[in-house]
Order: sequence, then structure tokens, then C-alpha cells
Amino acid sequence: MSTLLVTGSAGFIGFHLCQRLLAEGHQVIGLDNFNDYYDVGLKRRRSAQLRELPGFTEVEGDLCDQALLDKILSEHKPERVCNLAAQAGVRYSIENPMAYCASNLEGFLSVLEACRHHQIPRLVYASSSSVYGGNTKVPFSESDPVDKPVSLYAATKKANELMAHTYSHLYGIQTVGLRFFTVYGPWGRPDMAYWLFTKAMLEGREINVFNHGDMLRDFTYIDDIVQGVHASLFTEGLDQAEVFNLGNHQCEQLGHFIDVLGEKLGIEPKKNLLPMQPGDVYQTYADVSLAQEKLKYQPSTGIEEGLGHFVEWYKREELTDTLSGQGDSPA
Repeated sequence: MSTLLVTGSAGFIGFHLCQRLLAEGHQVIGLDNFNDYYDVGLKRRRSAQLRELPGFTEVEGDLCDQALLDKILSEHKPERVCNLAAQAGVRYSIENPMAYCASNLEGFLSVLEACRHHQIPRLVYASSSSVYGGNTKVPFSESDPVDKPVSLYAATKKANELMAHTYSHLYGIQTVGLRFFTVYGPWGRPDMAYWLFTKAMLEGREINVFNHGDMLRDFTYIDDIVQGVHASLFTEGLDQAEVFNLGNHQCEQLGHFIDVLGEKLGIEPKKNLLPMQPGDVYQTYADVSLAQEKLKYQPSTGIEEGLGHFVEWYKREELTDTLSGQGDSPA
């Protein structure tokens, strides 16, 4: 079994990845700064569950703390690093741009430097479907141009890909960037649209639906995403610097997604139809053929099943009166 460092371990994807790795018997060092972009209580609850599992070591700290990263890598000597820590959110990047410079640029550089100096053979890191910006050619392919981002968040993720490629070229670190497409599911982020919709519907309130519901998204269930991240960590024979789309390869209209969510909740949605918000895009749609070929990635969860799992979890956790987020787009 391997020893791995997972940054952002108390985040949505990081939590689920750590659970899978620990269930397989790996040793996992989880690093998180527990920032308050959304309710810290949810992150603490995720992390508390991880601490109950054999093989998990929690470290609370920041990516920008180079000395801390060096200490972690010196003491634990992980064979793989998975960097999922970042300042998330498209709309929030417009309102609070400096937060993205610190976490997504300076923090990622700290990770790259730590991997360089400690000779980590493979770094897997989170990119985003937002790098495709306003591209109209669909589905989005890794070979498409991604030099016209429409949000600062997207720009930082594209910058991460460029930084990773540079370190692969200069220092021989194998890097694997993952462009996630609208991830949803249990233990998700309360700033995401599906969570905000659920909370509002259960409270009898209207939901804000941007572009009058005429938006298309490649909604991807968390278990499918974790399958792809796991394969990126352990699959042999990858190139020195890889970038993969991880999506469901299934484009859904936002209005239909809301209707399915309403059916699972047993509630007729009350929709407050609004224009497109700044920094958002009309459509995301992943071409996952490269991930299928190289990672054997095979997403299998449709929105009927996935939203059903989320609603069951949400009601079981009794979250209807707690936890609020910044209110982001469905991307």
C-alpha cells in the first residue's frame, strides 16, 4: 500500500477520495486550512469522519506555508501527492479576486516546489472545466484552445496547468491535471446550485435560475469523479504531463436538472428566472475519450440516481436549517 498526501482533504472531492484510499488500506495525510468560504462546520464533520478511519493523519495548515509542506513530505515521505485544495467558485472570484491569487497560484507553486525538492514522482491536481471559457465547440476536448477564460477562477486553473507543465519539463515531475465538470453528490459544497436549490425548495422559497434555466451542464456524480482521480494516481504508462477531462459525457439542461431534483424532493420548484450572471458560461460538455483510453475512466451515474442519493443524504443529515454558501453558478 502507498502513502499519499491529499490537500483539501476536508473538501468535497478530497473527503470522498480519502475515504476510498483509506478503505483500500493506504496511508493518507490530509492537509486542509478549513477556510470559511463556506460553512466550516461541514468541513469539520467530513474531517471527523476521516479521523475515525485507520491510516488517516490530519494536518491543519495552509498550502502557502512552504515550511509546513516540507515538514510533511520529510516526515511521511508520500509516493503520490493529490492537490485538491483551492479557492473555489466562479462568482466569488469576481467579488474576492485576491483570495484566488494566494490559494490557487501561490499555494500551487508551493506544492510544485515541495514535490520538486522531495522528488515526488507524481502530482495529480485539480483543474476545472471552466478553462474552456466561452468555447462553443462541443463536446470540449483536451486539445481545444483554452486561452480565453471568462472568470478569474478559470484563469487560475489554466495557470496551474501551465505551471505544472513547466515543472514536468524542468524537473521531471509527472503531473496529471484533471478538468472536473460540475461535480455533485452527498457531502457536497453548499455554495453549489443544486444544494442552494434543495435548501430553498425545502424551505418553500423561490430558487434563482440564471439564464431562465437555458443552460447546459455536464453534471458529474462524485463517485465517478473519484474513480477518475484514483486512476490518475495509480495508472501506469501515463505521459510526463497529462491533462484529462473528468465529466459524465452527458449534457443536461439546467431546467431539467431542477425538475428532477424537485421530483426527488416531492416539491414543485418555484423559479425566479434571471439573466446570465457575469463569469458564467452557457454550456459545458466533456469529451472523456482520452480518460477512457488512458485511465479506463467510465462514468456511470445519471442525474436520476445521483440526485436521489444526494436528497437521501441531505434529509438524513438534517441540513435544512444549517449551512449556507456564497451562492455560485451550476458550473
